[in-house]
Amino acid sequence: MADAALVLIIGGLAVFVGAIIQGGVGFGLGLVAVPVLTMLSPDLMPGAVQVVNVTLPLFTLAVEWRTVDWRGLGFAVLGRLPGSVIGAVIVVYVSIYIRGVFVALMVLIAVALTARALSVPRNGLTVASAGFVSGITGTATGIGGPPMALVYQHAKGSQIRATLAMFFFLSAAQSLVILAVVDELPARALLTGAVLVVPMVLGFLVSGPLRRYLDGGKVRVAVLVVAAASAVALLVQSLMVNAG
Repeated sequence: MADAALVLIIGGLAVFVGAIIQGGVGFGLGLVAVPVLTMLSPDLMPGAVQVVNVTLPLFTLAVEWRTVDWRGLGFAVLGRLPGSVIGAVIVVYVSIYIRGVFVALMVLIAVALTARALSVPRNGLTVASAGFVSGITGTATGIGGPPMALVYQHAKGSQIRATLAMFFFLSAAQSLVILAVVDELPARALLTGAVLVVPMVLGFLVSGPLRRYLDGGKVRVAVLVVAAASAVALLVQSLMVNAG
């Protein structure tokens, strides 16, 4: 009972902070929530965070649904389908440590390459590829935002948030179904995720000032910083899990 309370209190705080970040940038809940929840109770992951991931986008869409890039979304979802299957296989056969280190290093390399370039072409191929990678990382670890966010880094803040929100909603729903099929979605993970929706809602509600600040021309820098930070957090968490 004490362990469950710790998960809800500390995990809830992590979800609250992550929701503030995602409400402003368009992604990032996994930056805080995934490492913390995995360290507190690995058996809950990635199911618990996917319950939150499927809920938070609905709040963003309620405000900014008109700016969704529907064409790009179609390519992203098409790419994510095979990626999520691979992610499910990884969950079953690969340890948390190995998959966490792999995803973290991959994101850091992508951020480094992107930061040095003037732009990342946004077309059907790049968006579908980002969706594919996001399907693997999102299903395997709960962190699927960086690949898509890097492709959309030069879009307007509202378009990034709305497009990623719709993508995350569909992606999380897909991941939940696949995790259930491979028997990696325990009832406790679903219940914990449902309770964590409360701090998620509170975090989104206070993210308004951050959205306005970033929309003043600072969204690209924020995307790169959050993507890099999420990779570092995942790498540290993975190393701690292995050391333990």
